[in-house]
Amino acid sequence: MSEPKPKYRTVNVTVGKQPNIGPFPSDQVIPWIIISGVSYFLGRGLLKLNWIWTCGIAAWGISTWWVLTANGAWRILSKFIDTPNWVRVRVPYQRICTWRGNRKQGTGNRKDL
Repeated sequence: MSEPKPKYRTVNVTVGKQPNIGPFPSDQVIPWIIISGVSYFLGRGLLKLNWIWTCGIAAWGISTWWVLTANGAWRILSKFIDTPNWVRVRVPYQRICTWRGNRKQGTGNRKDL
């Protein structure tokens, strides 16, 4: 007895997967470059530290960013988006369509019905 054929056949196995650059997720590359630049500016430029401390600052910043945003940046970064301002408003009722029956056709005001 043969097994039933699946309804769908996989054409591209990478569809729906996150792109990577080697073992690193590609959405982390730009923030890592920014963190490395800031750590270079702080370590070598302002504090006049040697390369070991500068690379340590960069590694600390990169690892912190990776831990915070590893399973989706939206979980952490969505906290900084303003929430919408909801307001209650009273609007008089207006009919979209007028019903043509036994009643006379009006403007939709309550007096006409």
